[in-house]
Amino acid sequence: MSTPTEATTHYRTCNLCEAMCGIAVEVAGGRVASIRGDKADPFSRGYICPKAAALADLHEDPDRLRYPVRRSGAGFTRIGWDEAFDEVASRLNAVQAEHGRNAVGLYLGNPNVHNYGSMLYALPFVQALGTRNRFSATSVDQLPQQMASLFLFGHQLLLPIPDLDRTDFFLVLGANPAISNGSLMTAPGAPKRIQAIRDRGGKVVVIDPRHTETAELATRHHFIRPGTDVFLLLGLLQTLFAEKLTAPGRLLAMTDGLDVLERQVADFPPERVAAITGIDAAAIRLLARELAAARSAVAYGRLGTCTQEFGGVTAWLVTALNLVTGNLDRVGGAMFTRPAVDLVALTAKLGQKGHFDKGRSRVRNLPEFAGEYPASTMAEEMLTEGPGQIRAMVTIAGNPVLSTPNGQKLDQALSGLDFMASVDFYVNETTRHANIILPPTGALEHENYDLVFHVLAVRNTTKFSPALFPPAPDARHDWEIFQELISRLGKSGPAAPLLARAKRAALRRLPPERLLDVALRTGPYGIRRGGLSLARLKEEVHGIDLGPLSPCLPERLFTPGKRIAIAPELFVRDLDRARQKLSSATNLEGQSFDLELIGRRQMRSNNSWMHNSHRLVKGRNRCTLLMHPDDAAKRQLASPQKVRISSRVGSLEIELEVSQEMMPGVVSIPHGWGHGRPGVELTTAQKHAGESVNDLTDELAIDALSGNAALSGVPVRVERVESILNRALE
Repeated sequence: MSTPTEATTHYRTCNLCEAMCGIAVEVAGGRVASIRGDKADPFSRGYICPKAAALADLHEDPDRLRYPVRRSGAGFTRIGWDEAFDEVASRLNAVQAEHGRNAVGLYLGNPNVHNYGSMLYALPFVQALGTRNRFSATSVDQLPQQMASLFLFGHQLLLPIPDLDRTDFFLVLGANPAISNGSLMTAPGAPKRIQAIRDRGGKVVVIDPRHTETAELATRHHFIRPGTDVFLLLGLLQTLFAEKLTAPGRLLAMTDGLDVLERQVADFPPERVAAITGIDAAAIRLLARELAAARSAVAYGRLGTCTQEFGGVTAWLVTALNLVTGNLDRVGGAMFTRPAVDLVALTAKLGQKGHFDKGRSRVRNLPEFAGEYPASTMAEEMLTEGPGQIRAMVTIAGNPVLSTPNGQKLDQALSGLDFMASVDFYVNETTRHANIILPPTGALEHENYDLVFHVLAVRNTTKFSPALFPPAPDARHDWEIFQELISRLGKSGPAAPLLARAKRAALRRLPPERLLDVALRTGPYGIRRGGLSLARLKEEVHGIDLGPLSPCLPERLFTPGKRIAIAPELFVRDLDRARQKLSSATNLEGQSFDLELIGRRQMRSNNSWMHNSHRLVKGRNRCTLLMHPDDAAKRQLASPQKVRISSRVGSLEIELEVSQEMMPGVVSIPHGWGHGRPGVELTTAQKHAGESVNDLTDELAIDALSGNAALSGVPVRVERVESILNRALE
């Protein structure tokens, strides 16, 4: 850590998104003077995006909470830590004593996976809470891909990662890695990595309802109707089998069910799926042949392929496509990481490989996955009376009012709870409902190690990020907050204070650094003489390159007999839904909701609290509705007028942006905006409030197989605001 007078440079990893960009932070006078890319970082090689500078904004943000607060009629007021911990624990204990353990709900947001202290101690807190009503951002994001990995490879975290730096053919479906720098594919500097594919003579093909920033870098781009990726994949697989272009290679000896897969896809020739996808049959056949002919190739599907009505089967078929072309567990294909902290192996030893449908949600009877229920069910579980109703809620680093379907309904549900506590450093659209907010230290005030994103990286590297600034004397790290709550939960009677103190003392002997050191020493690179330890990693301030991904099957499999079941019965059965959809598909033209809504990723945005950084929101309005010129002309609309967009669950007014980058019939609103709600204490964000796309998404629209939210392809209507007023006056 630097002293108040000297100027020093510190090296660490930016933990604001998935990319793990190495940064050099210059500190002078006790403040951040500059943040730039670390050219010596073996993974990011000097690349950073504009978000990295927001680390300084977050650290210095006057809106950031630095002590516990309690909500009252006069707003939020400061209270002491012990008082806050005691009140949270006693109120949660009281609710569970009166209504049962499941009367408390829990939501974990995306930032938890960017913080190893939270990752290591949130689970013990969840276990101490003892409720089955657990939710997270997983079921509005990547759940279908984790589910496919569970059934195909035996572990929900054994996710195939594109070998981006060595592939010759990169097929991108429903993803925009040029902006995200990868997602379930950690790849800092992704634009350069994608361009390098073309520079070495390879091809990049993008399939997306929008001509994205990644499409700008591609060899070619095909528009596809939202939610129909499953039919494109079925058409590709049918072509490969029918034209005898399949070549699983060495994986053939360890794979079961290829004959089942071949029979199932036979119903979906390109000529049959062309109309529903919007991609003609000749283009589908060409794409299949190119995949088969490439020296190496990889199909990569992400958010757009997950958050749709066929998310589960789409995730399955992406992996099936990689396998049948011989590109699974192959250099330049879809491979598996071997990180220094091997979360896959560690969680397997702890019996945490994942499970599915061991319970059903109370109201809508939806399946759990890995102990969590779909986030789409949260509001109804609070609003529907009866045994098991959620009456109290804990949110940890999450803003589900802006990030889960039908945010207005969830807003209503949270306002009626008996009690709510949040671990968060902002009063945002969700935490404004909390009775108590417990703020952890900021990103530059604690050390960090990317437990999750090394598992998802396109190259094996490792790096430790030390704290830059000492926390305030009265501050608490998130793991310390969890320790304090764990020690108090479920305790009653005269001996309770003594037992709580004893438990806190025991927990303090296991800080995150100690657990990390053990994991490094016992990991795949720590068992050899001179291998990895935390002490050595701290000496290597730029990180350590552990080498490219390498083939690892069947050793890495967790399935019976270490075999790949490429046609799991659960997924095969769900193809019947696809058959029904194909037979009954209709055009939306002429219907009340005649357009389809999708989201979009933006470079300067990831989580909603980033909109409180002026440097990330300044300039032109980025919360706009994108629409194709033909759709705008048909409705007599033009940029930048305000329009009304409506869905089954709600409506909002938003600035229109007419753009050729949209597929006709499809409109787009970016995620994470909507800061105009009363009670939000985000000064900059409220000045750039925007509108929440999740005030339009439908909590009843899900992937019936996995329970994941179907946020893509929401039926909507767009009208002139003036015409709406005229109708009201008539």
